[in-house]
Amino acid sequence: MADSFWEKQERRQSRLPWLITVLVVLLAGVGIYFGQAAFRTAQARAETAEAEALKAHERAKTAEHAQKLVEEKLAALDSEKSQLNNQLSQLSTERDQLTQAVQEKDAELARLKATYQDLEEKMKAEIADGEIRLSQAEGRIQVDLVDKILFDSGEASLTERGAGVLSRLGAVLVGVEGRTIQVSGHTDDSPPSQRLAATFPTNWELSVARAVNVVRFLQEKANVPAQKLVAAGYGETHPVASNATPKGRARNRRIEILLIPDLPAARPAELTDTTAKAAPTAEVKKAVADAPVAKEDVQPAKGTAKPAPK
Repeated sequence: MADSFWEKQERRQSRLPWLITVLVVLLAGVGIYFGQAAFRTAQARAETAEAEALKAHERAKTAEHAQKLVEEKLAALDSEKSQLNNQLSQLSTERDQLTQAVQEKDAELARLKATYQDLEEKMKAEIADGEIRLSQAEGRIQVDLVDKILFDSGEASLTERGAGVLSRLGAVLVGVEGRTIQVSGHTDDSPPSQRLAATFPTNWELSVARAVNVVRFLQEKANVPAQKLVAAGYGETHPVASNATPKGRARNRRIEILLIPDLPAARPAELTDTTAKAAPTAEVKKAVADAPVAKEDVQPAKGTAKPAPK
């Protein structure tokens, strides 16, 4: 017998709660699945964001380190630039000093050449006759005058001709700057005669007296400043020729005039104990070596005269 309508309705209603329960369970499962998926997605995004943040932090640290290195490099370059500028300034100063020294040396050589040419012009007659020898070497000018054009034999007083010769010579020497004018008397090895022995016991006295008289003439008559002049006597100790012949003895009897460059004046700082103990410079050594006068060679005109060598 077929189920009645009401029975069918009752069976349907009894199955409905189960269907609802199954549907709820299915919906819950789907929700949980999608919720977990969303969580995993969010977690992945968070991890990605954290990784990006770490990378950004590392990049920032790298950039900061790089900036520090750049700053240190710039500071080193600035220091090097400062040192180079100082060196450049020093080199520029040294260049200017060298340029000035070269200019001064050129000017000195030009003055020396002019003095030499002036002497050559003023004394050309005596030079031609062999009575005056003119030479130039190592920044010095040397004038050798045989004794007969200045003095009578065995005498120390200037002759009239000698005064004329020295007047022309003094006209040049008065304009000389930056040089010491050393006048040296020289003799041959013949001792003074008995007639002169009371005045000139040895050749030392004769050579010194002649040098002093030439210096006095240059100062008093030619107006050469006294502070430029030096008188020295060598006697017979510095011959330029053999005394074995009359010609050689004639050459040795001479007045020698040297124009010597002045040594630079010492500054106060150079007079301290430390500087006084320092080794002399090459220029000073050369100037001292070039100076022809030894202390023991210089003799006074009167008083303590050095005995003539035997």
